[in-house]
Amino acid sequence: MGASSVTQYLAEFDGETLARINRVRSMVATAAPQAVESIAYGLIGWKLNGTPLIYVGGFTHHIGMYATPAGHAEFAVEFAHFKHGKGSVQLPLSEPLPADLIQRVIEFRVRQVNGELSA
Repeated sequence: MGASSVTQYLAEFDGETLARINRVRSMVATAAPQAVESIAYGLIGWKLNGTPLIYVGGFTHHIGMYATPAGHAEFAVEFAHFKHGKGSVQLPLSEPLPADLIQRVIEFRVRQVNGELSA
């Protein structure tokens, strides 16, 4: 059975994985301080105004970021360098964390959820 709280989830990780997850958490907290953080789908997720914003998860060799299919599509060219799916991207621990890209994805999703962008 998976973690039922963010604290329990974070206790499963250490080192670089934990540092990267916490970096993403900090970025979300800055870009969307009103977003609610919780465990969803076995990952850390945030909802903004009741709508999913993004999810992040730790794995052996990467962290996964899930910006929903709409958020992912907006950055498809930049995500092409990474292993990715329709709404997910794997950010390898062996490469520098693309913090600028992650920040832009979060900010895009905040604007999208807040209705500031056309559908």
